[in-house]
Amino acid sequence: MKVDVDGATLHVEVDGDAACDPLLLWPPGRCTMRVWDHLVPRLAEGFHMVRIDVRGFGRSSPAADPETQYTLEQYAKDACDVLDHLGIPCCHVWSQSWGSRAAMVFCGLHPKRVLSAALYAANLDPADVPAQREGTKRAAAEREQAGIAATPLPTGIMAHADAQAAQAATAAASKFDLATVVDKLVMPVLIATGDHDPNLTSSRAIAERLPSARL
Repeated sequence: MKVDVDGATLHVEVDGDAACDPLLLWPPGRCTMRVWDHLVPRLAEGFHMVRIDVRGFGRSSPAADPETQYTLEQYAKDACDVLDHLGIPCCHVWSQSWGSRAAMVFCGLHPKRVLSAALYAANLDPADVPAQREGTKRAAAEREQAGIAATPLPTGIMAHADAQAAQAATAAASKFDLATVVDKLVMPVLIATGDHDPNLTSSRAIAERLPSARL
């Protein structure tokens, strides 16, 4: 469905039984909501899932004012507006990587709307892209050695109607100091980060900092 918010029209998809607990899914950096496609059939057994292409991502429109509307605060407000449109007062949250940055802002600024949060690869620091690439290689090598096949990527995870807008929308994460909101995460928090992910150091620090968090 399409949901009009302040300065953009967002592409939204809803799956699962409306009688189940709502689950808001935040994708990793520059990925569309398609990144969750392979998990939706399994999650549908217990959740009413809401997926949003962030403004500028996927099939959502670019921001009307790129200078002021590509911010994590705006994405959090957009999520609230979508939940209001769907009649959902509060939800569980699951996020990955860049999406965990956006999710932390959503959870920190709107804690009454969050039942619990699963923040995967959570990190308060600037992304270390070279270290992430090296960690990905090491993890892939260990999986291959263990005979674990890599999960195929869903189709369309990088299919943006406006590639330039998607890049600008992603850059918003670097403009926000996540340390200002992390202590506001009072809901139960699960942090999950891979052994070879450079975000693990920050993930540990977040888990130690939050009484309600578990790594």
